Amino acid sequence: MITISGLAKSYGARVLFRDVTFQLSPGRRIALVGGNGAGKTTLLEIVLGMTEADAGEVHRPKDETIGYLPQEITEWGDGSVLDEVLAGRPEIQRLERQLVRLHDEIAATSGPEHDRALAAYGEAQSRFESLGGYAVEADAHRVLAGLGFAPTDAARPLVEMSGGWRMRAALGRLLLAQPDTLILDEPTNHLDTDSVTWLEDTLASYPGAILFVSHDRDFIDAVAERVIELAAGTATEYVGGFAEFVVQREERLASARAAAARQAREVAHVERFIDRFRYKATKARQVQSRIKTLEKLERIEVPDHRAKVARFGFPPPRRSSRVVAELDDVTVGYDGEAVLTGVSFALERGEKLAFVGPNGAGKTTLVRLLLGDLAPMTGTCTIGANVDVAYFAQHQVEALDLERTALQEIQAAAGSAQRDRNLRTVLGSFGLSGDAADQKVGALSGGEQTRLALAKVMLNPVNLLVLDEPTNHLDLPSCDVLEDALDAYPGTIVLVTHDRYLIREVATSLVAVRDGTARFHPGVDEAVLSPHAAPPPTTPARADQGPGHPGRSRAAGKRTEAERRQARSAATRELRRKVERLERDLGRAEHDVAELQRRLADPDLYQDGEQVKLLVSAHDDAKERAGSLMDQWLEAQGALDRAEARFA
Repeated sequence: MITISGLAKSYGARVLFRDVTFQLSPGRRIALVGGNGAGKTTLLEIVLGMTEADAGEVHRPKDETIGYLPQEITEWGDGSVLDEVLAGRPEIQRLERQLVRLHDEIAATSGPEHDRALAAYGEAQSRFESLGGYAVEADAHRVLAGLGFAPTDAARPLVEMSGGWRMRAALGRLLLAQPDTLILDEPTNHLDTDSVTWLEDTLASYPGAILFVSHDRDFIDAVAERVIELAAGTATEYVGGFAEFVVQREERLASARAAAARQAREVAHVERFIDRFRYKATKARQVQSRIKTLEKLERIEVPDHRAKVARFGFPPPRRSSRVVAELDDVTVGYDGEAVLTGVSFALERGEKLAFVGPNGAGKTTLVRLLLGDLAPMTGTCTIGANVDVAYFAQHQVEALDLERTALQEIQAAAGSAQRDRNLRTVLGSFGLSGDAADQKVGALSGGEQTRLALAKVMLNPVNLLVLDEPTNHLDLPSCDVLEDALDAYPGTIVLVTHDRYLIREVATSLVAVRDGTARFHPGVDEAVLSPHAAPPPTTPARADQGPGHPGRSRAAGKRTEAERRQARSAATRELRRKVERLERDLGRAEHDVAELQRRLADPDLYQDGEQVKLLVSAHDDAKERAGSLMDQWLEAQGALDRAEARFA
């Protein structure tokens, strides 16, 4: 068990976090969430011993084994994919080499040396068998299959694989090793939906402790039984998955807001007394007492954990034809070998279509067909009239000029029609406001670079937007920025992503790409998005983890519960937004009332009768507006409570 006590970390005057305390005990699975720059990766590195904390300590038992998966790995071995995974069990590999050496000694010696080698061989073989050495290669193949590798990939040199597949192999090595504690930084970045489902079930029944960072809400819901949020320099631990975390955080913030409002009213009352009687000798002692009370008062601060997102105002694109693209009995592939056959569907104007399916099934091939980079082998692919396309993929991030500022980079991408547009406002819409706009691209975080690349793609007016894995390396607030941008986008969207929450929130229909074809499905059907026929969870064989193992039952139950919560979230989304908007408006109205009351308490005001009349009238209007907003808020909150009760 790893114990983290009172950790604090700062860089100069900037406090990342302070007083972080939690435990990583067997079976505990903690999701670490927070915005860019909140200190998530730094906290992981402190737990691992890679970075020193300013205060606090991490207690790691000497015999504790820890497995770590960073977001990116730069150095790789020169063996095969299977070799990389088997490297997770070095003690078995060492015993295997020892058995080969002892076997040769037995054959080459006689007498006492032969007997000694024979005894050593028997001891090593017994140890090899007890560690599962004879089953380890089969276990490695099962892990590779769960992560989406084809059977023939196991023998391929790792250096031939793409970066994403190498990261999968590194994850497979950790899963085969089964360390006491797993620390994972965005483990789903390079996985498709089938592999994410397999990983969810595997980790949900993992016997050790898990600490992970992820932007995938569904993944957090299925795996985590606790959430730690890093925000505003503090770390707060919540019990439950992502949905429970959101509810508990809002309850905590509501309580803090109520306490802060009560304190503000009390402070205003005291300040009015001080202002009114400051110069009266008979009240001097009471005034001084109240002044000292205010000086000693510890003000309640309500942290704002919500991302500051500007409204999106995309330039209206020209109107395309009603059918943006139509595929009729298409067969498409490479070098005469078909990847997809019998593909027929139509993409209509304004539709937001998501491609789902395992990696390697042909999603990218289908995207290249729509972009015109591939011609169909048979059938027809017809692009409608007046269709203007913008395409985002991860290489757009790699193509950014690291020496330019974010503002210079987007200025270079702006077409002639966008020259007069306020590009700082555009950057602000993507969470790159203020100083971030003037920072060099190379100094931005990975998530900020991804958002800059998205802003460049969506800057100029196009009516067909194709996005390939846009959420990789984005944190949760950045994913919210992207979701809002896609909701506001006036054109047609083709979305390729493993983020099921983003698909549910944005997509209007699905194309399932698997088994050599692609089929259109109207709406967002959970059975298509997360098919029940996904590969079953497998970890290295253990007698206590068969199909009826309670960990798997809990995982299945948790998945059902997560689906129920997602349905509730979708059904109440507009009501929640209305309640939040009314809360903001009510807060501003109450602030106006308090401000007018403060001004009316000024004795000097009453020397100007006309000004008094104006302020009294404004005060009455503000109180009436606050009362009306309170009634609207109560009505909206009641409607939200009734809607959520239907899912209870």
